[in-house]
Amino acid sequence: MGNPIEKIDLHGYTQDEAIKIIERALKNATSGTYQIQLIHGFHRGTNLKNMIRDEYQYDDRIKRIMPGDNPGITILVLREI
Repeated sequence: MGNPIEKIDLHGYTQDEAIKIIERALKNATSGTYQIQLIHGFHRGTNLKNMIRDEYQYDDRIKRIMPGDNPGITILVLREI
């Protein structure tokens, strides 16, 4: 069974690179994976944050998108805990 909360650091990646990394995480998510926490940063991570919301807001694999504990994190909720 996979990690219930997967954390991915996206600092320094382009939007296209980040999409590939997120897609890989979604593909590898198991039934035990509840959330994917995307760490994109706050100041320079705004473009990634916006891209994540735009790209995945209507994705059937994701129940909802929510902010993390700080503005530099976005959480993709795959299953409710």
